[in-house]
Amino acid sequence: MSYYPNATSSSLVFLLTGVSGLEDAHAWISVPFCCLYLTALSGNGMILFVIITEPSLHEPMYYFLSMLSTTDMGLCISTLVTMLGIFWFNTREISFNACVAQTFVIQLFTVMESSVLLAMAFDRFVAICNPLRYATILTDSCIIKVWLAMLFRGTIILMPLALLLKRLAFCRSRVLHHSYCFHPDIIQLSCSDNKVNSVLGLTALIITAGVDSVFILLSYVLIIKTVLSIASPEERHKAFSTCISHIGAVAIFYIPLISLCFVHRFGKWAPPYVHTLMANMYLLIPPVMNPIIYSVKTKQIRKAIRKVLLPTGS
Repeated sequence: MSYYPNATSSSLVFLLTGVSGLEDAHAWISVPFCCLYLTALSGNGMILFVIITEPSLHEPMYYFLSMLSTTDMGLCISTLVTMLGIFWFNTREISFNACVAQTFVIQLFTVMESSVLLAMAFDRFVAICNPLRYATILTDSCIIKVWLAMLFRGTIILMPLALLLKRLAFCRSRVLHHSYCFHPDIIQLSCSDNKVNSVLGLTALIITAGVDSVFILLSYVLIIKTVLSIASPEERHKAFSTCISHIGAVAIFYIPLISLCFVHRFGKWAPPYVHTLMANMYLLIPPVMNPIIYSVKTKQIRKAIRKVLLPTGS
């Protein structure tokens, strides 16, 4: 049994895992994954393009949507190389430093996506509950500050987690359970005391996604209260319809994230393919579904995309 006293040693490598038990079928399994990656990257790229090029979409709501598309693309790109490397070339080895870097990037984009969803909830709250002050509250400079605050918050909270991984020693199996490096997966392989890493990881999740979800819920409680006070059924329907896309985005982000956390902490009895399925759902479902949801449910986005794809008919 090999022992690695220095976790930062350049000789320390981890072995990533594809779909356990189906290694011979990895080439075929890669086909749907490639389709999902292409859908996510092209869909979010299209959303970004139409928001940048269409002047009518230069509004706070669509600026936040562009942030969501950016974080979704970041999540996809952060795992694209390792996942397809396993399926296509059986390239399973990843150095410790590269693994830590990938973990940090995945967590950073996850925290930023949660932050963007909170910002979008605030945008809908102001638009519905205080529409007369919407333009004065959500100015361009305010939105830039919000974006920088999201990046700063994620970096400050997650950097200690990455640094603390370097103090761990690994003397047992180096085989990770996913096709990318995931923080709980790494610390479970450590043969040194990982309680600090585990507690800080859970704390980081609670003070980011946990707190964000509470404020998102509070925003919608206030939104529903305001909408129900509107006398006209047509106006109530119009107000609710502006929130449908965001509610869908919140659901497809938090449900896979919560499910993955529960599987990792309480599902050791679960078959390996369950961990693989949940890990891939967590990273691929939001980037794939968000552009579809906003393209279908948001008339302005749908119109702008049609204008790009069919310029002669616009």
